Amino acid sequence: MAKYQIEKRRHKRLSKSFGDAISGFWLAFRQERNIHIQLSAAVIVIIFSLIIHISRTDMMIVIILIGGVISLELMNTALERVVDLVTRERHPMAKAAKDTAAAAVWWFSVIAALIYAYIVAGTLLLK
Repeated sequence: MAKYQIEKRRHKRLSKSFGDAISGFWLAFRQERNIHIQLSAAVIVIIFSLIIHISRTDMMIVIILIGGVISLELMNTALERVVDLVTRERHPMAKAAKDTAAAAVWWFSVIAALIYAYIVAGTLLLK
């Protein structure tokens, strides 16, 4: 059995890691329509939540849900780019990978919308 030597990984500076993350976000923001849609929806949801005075706890839940949707969309974008890097031709496995990643965003978005509807209904019924 062959032994593999694990190379010691050199970490880049933390400020460089943050810079790369911000660069990745701006790249996705400039190139991906869905990020625009989701950020616009997030602004509307936050403004509406402030107008109807949802509780602080519910607002934290809403912010976590928004962060989850946007994070999944960024992961979906990254996966789509990697698949495109590997193959430009139509392939059933490439389609399955892209569709499954998109389904993860969609599913979390549906659950987030249901939770938000529950929060809004609860807030409005308490008034």
